[in-house]
Amino acid sequence: MKKKMSLPVQILIALAAGIAVGLICSATGLEGFTASYLKPFGDIFVNLLKFIVVPVVLLSMIDGILSMDDMKKVGNVGWKTVAYFLCTTAIACVIGLVFANVFNSMGVFPKLALEEGAVWDKATSANFMDTIKGIFPSNMWEAFRTANMLQVIVIALFLGGAIMAAGEKGKLCRDLVSSGYAVIEKLMNFIISLSPIGVFTMMAWVVATQGAAILGSLAWVLLCAYLGYIVHAVLVYSLSAQVFAGMSPAKFFKSAFPAMMFAFSSTSSAATLPVSKECADELGADGDISSFVLPLGSTINMDGTAIYQCVATIFLATCAGVSLSLGQMVTIVVTATLASIGTAGVSGAGMIMLAMVLTAMGIDVNLIMIIYGVDRLFDMGRTCLNVTGDIACSICVSKWEGKKAVKK
Repeated sequence: MKKKMSLPVQILIALAAGIAVGLICSATGLEGFTASYLKPFGDIFVNLLKFIVVPVVLLSMIDGILSMDDMKKVGNVGWKTVAYFLCTTAIACVIGLVFANVFNSMGVFPKLALEEGAVWDKATSANFMDTIKGIFPSNMWEAFRTANMLQVIVIALFLGGAIMAAGEKGKLCRDLVSSGYAVIEKLMNFIISLSPIGVFTMMAWVVATQGAAILGSLAWVLLCAYLGYIVHAVLVYSLSAQVFAGMSPAKFFKSAFPAMMFAFSSTSSAATLPVSKECADELGADGDISSFVLPLGSTINMDGTAIYQCVATIFLATCAGVSLSLGQMVTIVVTATLASIGTAGVSGAGMIMLAMVLTAMGIDVNLIMIIYGVDRLFDMGRTCLNVTGDIACSICVSKWEGKKAVKK
């Protein structure tokens, strides 16, 4: 039986074909053809992406919160794990924003010459208290209609907490969320399967209208993201292992290397779990704790995705001529950190969360297709980083619990 070509391979082929068609159309003066007959198919794909973002974020976050109910059974281990992941995700966002702004100040992120009529509102700054007030919705359906992602996240937090607090009486709502999430995941997988069409049509249009220079800009974005990945791994993970578990960075990376390489090549935290467990146990993590932390980390630890989102958001904002204020960069940090509770378990989470952040920032989601063609290259690095963080967390939590046992 003929083996079906994997989606990443299809996307890479679509990317190459789109670049080739775009260069040919640019050289022959057929830019109008790509805008009139290819870009509309890309727009359809982006519309589907916009359509799925709100239900995915809402249901996946509620499902993630409800899964935390089990953490009451494991007590401090669960909450220490979640606290570690949320703190490192916030730090990852800051690192991503710093690197993105440094690269942007160097002038390597371009402002694209977009077609007439494609005007987006410039990012405007608001005072801190207005921003805080705006996070809390007065109308749930209005938040869904306008895709106000911070409000959607707050709604998910409230609903998830209320269902958990309702106990047995909330069982029907639990089942509805679980069932709805399963349906939305299937729909998400279908939309993601259309990615090659979106990548080909949008890439052909972008290259035809912007020229080959955009390809060099994508190389700079990749370099920026990978520098963020490396710095985060060294500064946050190896240092936390050294400070909290007394382990040298050299020993940590040497023992974690097999899991890191497996994650890099497979781009799946879940598939890497057996290797991650072996590496964590070799580094001295308690077997029961690593058995809990690693699967949870593969679901909610999104440090690599957080760096990717921040770098990609600054890049795409620059492309659109949008200037983000410091307050809006803080909003990116808060959005990505809170969303890490549930969204990481979704297939294609990186793109979904990037679409969510772009929507929250008021940046046109169509621009996501500029960067999505090389998403696989970003995904390899961010999955590697996520798995490294899972291992570091299991070591730190094991050490904390060990000290607690000694005190008792």
